[in-house]
Amino acid sequence: MGFQHDTLVWFSKSFGLFYLIGLSVIVLIYAYWPSNKKQFDKAAEAIIDDEDKPWR
Repeated sequence: MGFQHDTLVWFSKSFGLFYLIGLSVIVLIYAYWPSNKKQFDKAAEAIIDDEDKPWR
């Protein structure tokens, strides 16, 4: 007994939707986790510190 094309398409669309929603939630949790603030602030200011020098 094989799978029908429509069944595989439905499963892949549903699984892909839940996969992307789950991945988005994980990324948002990581980005807004309080212990990561120091790391993100340091990275944001590292770019600004290099702009005070003349371009060569």
